[in-house]
Amino acid sequence: MSDRKTVLRYFHVLNRLRKSPASFKEIDAYLNQQSEWQDENFQVSKRQFGRILKDIKSIFELDIDYDVSRDVYFIDEESESDITNRRLEALDTFQALKVGTDISKIIHFEQRHPQGSEYLMPLIQAIKKEVRVQFAYQKFWDNFLTTRMVEPYALKEFKNRWYLVAKDKKDDKIKTFGLDRLSNLILSNTKFAVPETFSVDKYFHHCFGIITPDEGEPEEIVICFPPHQGKYVKTMPLHGSQEVLTDDETELRIRLKIHRTYDFLLEILSHGDDIKVISPPELVLQVTDKYKNALNQYPNEKTN
Repeated sequence: MSDRKTVLRYFHVLNRLRKSPASFKEIDAYLNQQSEWQDENFQVSKRQFGRILKDIKSIFELDIDYDVSRDVYFIDEESESDITNRRLEALDTFQALKVGTDISKIIHFEQRHPQGSEYLMPLIQAIKKEVRVQFAYQKFWDNFLTTRMVEPYALKEFKNRWYLVAKDKKDDKIKTFGLDRLSNLILSNTKFAVPETFSVDKYFHHCFGIITPDEGEPEEIVICFPPHQGKYVKTMPLHGSQEVLTDDETELRIRLKIHRTYDFLLEILSHGDDIKVISPPELVLQVTDKYKNALNQYPNEKTN
């Protein structure tokens, strides 16, 4: 059996179980359907199915349990994690892009520049081995490259971009570097030790985006949205601290506990008139100043 067919069989078993618990008979029927659609043979015996479940647990770190009373298999939700879900999403995308050679007629891709994903694996290796890396880096506002030697701590994703969190040996400060602005990556043989006190989750715990203030405490921020926009905000929370205060036919009002960074200010402005800042007063002033400055860009335009 080919490796390709094996991986696809795992994919189809998981896809069926992600929809709902299913008996072996129902899973077998689903595999038969996929076999017909893709001109392959994905069907397995009950004995082979047991081995498949063990492989899925090993590869995806996902437990599939069996309920004797209902005679169904199901995914153990407690074994699911963000990493597991991202693996499955990546497999979904990979499989969707293999439906044929002329997929541009049925899939409309977002136009974007490369995001530096080719550096993910070598950086993960450097982080795990705790070795310094060197690379050339160009900030958006600079026209020149600088050579950086850093101690890589972690990787972070934000708005479809990847960032390296590392200590810059130039000044021994922890910084974030966009992978799309990085080139000529070299893994060195110089070892280092990540401080035991460092946790990437704690480092960004009260942050929106990649900006982490050097000082100051996070603030309670209250904002509201009209009901139609509120539905999006509930399904895609702005931040992990998001707490719903009001949710009715007039508004969705939420509270966040985060640092008031420029990243977050830009997020507020991106919602236009579908958002209103309630507190703190300093953020209200920041937003109104931005809107006033925007209006000043059109001094000759008349308003009704």
